This record gives sequence, C-alpha cells and structure tokens, in this order.
Amino acid sequence: MFIEERHREISDYIRENGKITVSEITGKYGISDESARRDLRILEQKGHCQRTHGGAIAVRQVGLRPPADRCFESMPIFENYRQIAAHASGLIRENDSVFLTGGSFGYIMTSLLPREYHYTVVVNSADIAKELRSCDNIDVYLTGGRMSPRGSFYDSMAREMVGRMHFDRCFLTGAGLTADFGLSNATDEAASFQRTVIQNSRRRYLLMPGTKIGVNAFIRVCDAEKFDAVITDGDCVDEQITMLREREIDVIVTGERK
Repeated sequence: MFIEERHREISDYIRENGKITVSEITGKYGISDESARRDLRILEQKGHCQRTHGGAIAVRQVGLRPPADRCFESMPIFENYRQIAAHASGLIRENDSVFLTGGSFGYIMTSLLPREYHYTVVVNSADIAKELRSCDNIDVYLTGGRMSPRGSFYDSMAREMVGRMHFDRCFLTGAGLTADFGLSNATDEAASFQRTVIQNSRRRYLLMPGTKIGVNAFIRVCDAEKFDAVITDGDCVDEQITMLREREIDVIVTGERK
C-alpha cells in the first residue's frame, strides 16, 4: 500500500470514529510506532487531526453546541470520564464549600463523592441536585433562575446567587481549552455564569476530556492560568499539554502510565 493510501484511510477512520490510537495503526498496517506517529504528524499538518498522547483525534468545529436536551440516566459513562471524575472527587475535604459543574462530569461525580465527612455542595443542575438528596453528609444548594431545557440554571438570577457565595473549590468543565485562548464555551450565558463562579472560588479545577483540549469553542470564559489544575485523560493533545505546563498549570493526566 502506498503511504498516501494509508494516510487517506487513517484520515477517514478518524473522521468516522473521532479518534485513532498508534497501536491501532501499527496493528492494521504492520508499521512501527515511529512510522505511525510520523503519519499522524503529517495528517495534523494537513489539518486532518490533532495528535494526542496515544494517537490522534478529529478536529472539532468551533460552533459545536451541546444537545438541547440531555438524559443523565441513559448517558454512557466512559472510563476516561469516570477516572477524571474520581480524581476530582478525591480532592474534596471536610467542611469544604464546593461548586459542582452542571455538566456530565458533575453527574458522574455524584456517585463518587466522599461520604465519610460533612461538606457543602452548590449545583446549577436540577438533575444533579436530585441525585444528591440522599447524601446525609452533604448540604446541597441549588441555584435559582430560569431552567434551561437541559435542566440547568445559567441566567442572571443564577449568577446573582453564586455571586453571593464563596467556594473553597470549584469543579468546572467546558467546550474547549487551549493555552492561548483559555477555557471557552458554546454560549455567552454559560460563560458568564462560569466567570462568576471562578471569581468567587479559592481553588479552581477544570475537568476536560482530552478530546476538548486543543479546541477553541465560540465564547471565551477565562485564561487557562485561572485554574489551579486541569484534570484530563490520555487523549489530550501533546503540544497543548506542554504549553499549559510551561505556564505553570498543573495538568493531571488520569490513567497515565508511570
């Protein structure tokens, strides 16, 4: 097979599946790791993918928006998401006041949160608040305001409520993160709400699947340096991880081989 044919097949696979690993390339084409990584480097230069720790991911659209509706109960929980959520949950300490993201990571964290000591959790998701009702050790606050079709609260009333609070730790996510553009999101409403939470938090953690690192979404939220740590997975883009660490941001790659 000609190299150009291999590159075309790899590009098609990434477009259809969203990602590919070096081991998948070496297994299918019988080439070395070095050759597989060179293929991905060439495809990245052509704009067909973004290289990661273990392979490459598809290039995402800037204007990509989350689905209008969402059912957490039927949502598949991928292992990389569970690992990120588990690491984040382990950072909560006794008597902390915590803001918990209304995204999928917040829902996954509800089953992993500490149960042996008391703390306070503030959420802007009705579905996540419902999951926390049975946690006797947690004081739960739900922000008010107009509820979106996804069961979340981001409007001015919600911002006013969190503006009157102080958090020991906040756990946020978003639609994209790059070292230069920072954290970004799909809507100005969500971005504005997050800025208020960040401003009122002592320790700030960003939970980002690797496929969203190296992506610029529509609305900028804040500089990457605003966060004490970025918790991600092995699908993160190598170049971006290096750039974030050069800015003295603690990047924690869960599941990373030691």
